Amino acid sequence: MSNALAISAVTAVLESMLNGVYSTSGLGSVAVSAKAPDLVQASLASGSDGGLQVNLFLHQVTYNAAWRNVGQPSIGPDGSTRLKNPPLALDLHYLLTAYASDDCEAEALLGFAIQLMHEIPVLPRNQIATILNNLSSSTLGSLPSTLSSLLGASGLADQVEMIKITPATLGREELAWLWTALKADYRPTFPFQVSLVLIQSQAPALSALPVLQRTVSALPNLPATLLNAEPPNDQPAACLGDTVTVQGDNLTGAISIVLVNSRLGISQTITPLSAVGDVSFQFAVPNPVLPPPQTNPTDIPAGIYLLSAQVPQASYILTTNGVALAVAPKIDPAWAPGTIASGSDITVILPCAPYIRPGQVAALIIGDQQAPADPFTTPTNSPSFTFANLESTGHAVPVRLRVDGIDSPIMDMSKSPPVFLATPSVQVT
Repeated sequence: MSNALAISAVTAVLESMLNGVYSTSGLGSVAVSAKAPDLVQASLASGSDGGLQVNLFLHQVTYNAAWRNVGQPSIGPDGSTRLKNPPLALDLHYLLTAYASDDCEAEALLGFAIQLMHEIPVLPRNQIATILNNLSSSTLGSLPSTLSSLLGASGLADQVEMIKITPATLGREELAWLWTALKADYRPTFPFQVSLVLIQSQAPALSALPVLQRTVSALPNLPATLLNAEPPNDQPAACLGDTVTVQGDNLTGAISIVLVNSRLGISQTITPLSAVGDVSFQFAVPNPVLPPPQTNPTDIPAGIYLLSAQVPQASYILTTNGVALAVAPKIDPAWAPGTIASGSDITVILPCAPYIRPGQVAALIIGDQQAPADPFTTPTNSPSFTFANLESTGHAVPVRLRVDGIDSPIMDMSKSPPVFLATPSVQVT
């Protein structure tokens, strides 16, 4: 595959090939360039003093539809492990413009260029390699020396797909719009497309070992299936230490569950399970004791997780489908300030669990007044929040900590209708 210099390499190859054609054309000295048309126009002399010039202009780069989805997906279930480097497949759209001051010269220039593209619609690999390995200021006059030494290693000659040149058709409206946008006077132009350039990163990736043996067997029972995960007391989210009930079918023998949060790159296996039956089992959300500070806390961050179960069937360990489980932050019960003074730039420090990781979005809500967490660069279980203008509430109001869209519990869902919990709450005076 090619690297990121492949686009530049295509232009350099085309420019070099045109130089070779015009050197034997008998038309005299012809300058070949690869610049924006307005720059070419500004550099040319006016009237009869204008020299012969042919310009290549890459006016558009588009995805190649046939190759666009090759190699997907490239990221593992944890959202961070690179599995492969999918190619970036591009089509290049060029304008070839002829500049001349005398009768019929521009047409002659176009004739030689179009004949070249007609006779060599697929660029030979050896020709690409030879051109790119021998670039210099003598072959391409305005090519920077630093770039000429790099293009030989672009990999263009060795990519899977060969470089093909295809004539394109632009209507009068398209040409008029294009040249108006270029802020240059129209000159005889031949549009064409180069397809395709395959750019592929060489970043490190994880590659699975090959399968030594494939064994397929028919299981007598339906596969284990999860239906939902229910936090205790009808809460919308589970806190650390809570017992979660997972319901489904054919769950007998389930041995563990896996929680995955792809945004945070977390995949954690939890065992043992309790009350395991055919249609349900339970597990406790781990709640380790982690005194501050913790640079790499082992608790489960607040957020949305995909929960799946591992169930033995016959001689295999099967992984079930996934269901959503929200893990909520919880304000430390010891936090009970009673009252907070109103005013401007009021800072509130709040002890909580689990640790909030850098990159998570946290906010403190007092009644209906919300403030984002102050910036932090290491995991914290005592974030601070600054209210620009904290107003008096007149009475005690519930306090919520929101992390990645999940609120700490403030309602007693066992009552009908639900009521607010007495704590955590605070009155702003």
